Amino acid sequence: MINQPNSILYTFFEKNGLRTAGVMEEVMTCFEEKEIARNAFHLKEGTVSNEYMIVENGFLRSFTHDTEGNEVTTNFFASGGLVLEVASFFHRTPSKENVQALTDSKGWVITFEKLNMLFHRHQAFRETGRSVLVRGFAALKERMLSMINETAEQRYIALLQTNPDIFQQAPLKYIASYLGVTDTSLSRIRKEISNKH
Repeated sequence: MINQPNSILYTFFEKNGLRTAGVMEEVMTCFEEKEIARNAFHLKEGTVSNEYMIVENGFLRSFTHDTEGNEVTTNFFASGGLVLEVASFFHRTPSKENVQALTDSKGWVITFEKLNMLFHRHQAFRETGRSVLVRGFAALKERMLSMINETAEQRYIALLQTNPDIFQQAPLKYIASYLGVTDTSLSRIRKEISNKH
């Protein structure tokens, strides 16, 4: 059983507006613990995503392949983060992304069926779900725009300020592909910034 006041799940849902005690208790019972070993996959491209996961500890990344077969990192996930391949999960279609643990990781998962049961049963949970999706959509939009109207150096600095743990947990090649630059360009950017300080 989850210790509610200290649970990463409790914190996640409370932060997103779920404060109805009875609903929160039911939500907590629908999640199951999942452990993912370093380098193992939480989701593989071509399979249908059936798990909505909140990370308790560890570090994961999502990635896809470009037209030349190169891996491109699309996101990173740390403690308290939501791991969700939205299109595959909600449309029940094969995923175009992989989700892989970069460290031994643990999270709490709920299936598509159980999540939908909660949505249908509780208006408070529907509102929370909407809040989670709106935040996720806004973050995705900000990232898309940053790839267009910010320099690689600006994107690097923003990532360093908002997610410093990434630089301790992820190899530079994954960070470079996430920022849309080559490994060499990222090394140059890091060197230039360090020379300024």
